[in-house]
Amino acid sequence: MTSPPYDAIILGAGGAGLFCAGIAAQRGRRVLVLDHAAAAGEKIRISGGGRCNFTNLHATAADFLSANPHFAKSALKRYTQHDFIALVEKHGIAWHEKTLGQLFCDGSSRQIVQMLLDECTRGETAATIQLDTKITAVDKTDSGFRVTTDRGAYDAARLVLATGGPSIPKMGATGFAYDLAKQFGISVIAPKPALVPLTFSGSDEARYADLAGVAVPDAIVACGKQRFREAVLFTHRGLSGPAILQISSYWEQDAREKPIMLNLCPGSDDLFAALKAAKAAHPKQDIATQLSLHLPARLAKRLSEIGFAEGRLADLPDARLRNVADLAQRWALTPAGSEGYAKAEVTLGGIDTAGLSSQTMEAKAVPGLHVIGEAVDVTGHLGGFNFQWAWSSGFAAGQAI
Repeated sequence: MTSPPYDAIILGAGGAGLFCAGIAAQRGRRVLVLDHAAAAGEKIRISGGGRCNFTNLHATAADFLSANPHFAKSALKRYTQHDFIALVEKHGIAWHEKTLGQLFCDGSSRQIVQMLLDECTRGETAATIQLDTKITAVDKTDSGFRVTTDRGAYDAARLVLATGGPSIPKMGATGFAYDLAKQFGISVIAPKPALVPLTFSGSDEARYADLAGVAVPDAIVACGKQRFREAVLFTHRGLSGPAILQISSYWEQDAREKPIMLNLCPGSDDLFAALKAAKAAHPKQDIATQLSLHLPARLAKRLSEIGFAEGRLADLPDARLRNVADLAQRWALTPAGSEGYAKAEVTLGGIDTAGLSSQTMEAKAVPGLHVIGEAVDVTGHLGGFNFQWAWSSGFAAGQAI
């Protein structure tokens, strides 16, 4: 039996879907949220090491990638990071800035999930959140949409697609949003893993395997015109750490099969000059020992080996010192791939913004259908930006449904 119609059905009980539901419910809308997961907000729960990097103080449209870089401006302007911070404080959730404007809960990320659930109950009619529900069909009707599930069919005037992208499939993430968009004739920008560790080829993996676990807390990683200065971590398969995750979005998009450039000691203006000075002052010192003043010891030793500059400084010609300095500050490495959706924090690409209203997130060709969050071709940098897009896009749709 078909249930009485809702004003809106939201598919997806993640950050964007829950936030949209709360906004709409507080406007008096009768809202149903459906999700196949057993718990709401699971990606929020695991994010930020369990403390949820819920926004960034410096968020602007420049921090997002999209085929249309202007699309996100409207939503981000109408609901800003400061608006969300005010909501967090209203709920008594303590927070702190970790680095580079990244804001985290002092306590648990579960506080953010609970806040979103509480917001869904603040209206005269609380949003209904139904979990453990498998969607089997979505159809357009004369009066709106019908969503058929393994627990019955539901009708609504409007439908909000907030099911995210395929990143972190172990959490149940799928490409459902893209399939539904294509069903309704809305184009999709080819999705790719983003904010993801990069991997080496088999030969390079073996070559650098013993560096696994080495962390460089301050490095510059560049790909084309993009550069990020944050930490780099060597893994058993390749490279990770914030700077690598950041550059992965650009490498995946624009520079596959091209090298990324690593400056592993940006604090030294001219490492070659420093090595020459050390050679004059401490000729009997091993070059790896001197390099370890600038780099982790294991990495210093490996770079001296790769640069054919092992042994005492006094025994090394300046050309060998330059080789090592160039490796430390201008090391070109060519990734073979990435760890894929299993390790990707978000998805690059998604439902084409050309088919959506930047004001309401409504599909231009399908009145009543809205798309928000990660499902849209808007992908933020690392550091709370993708959550801010969830809040901003969810607010835009919540105000329209």
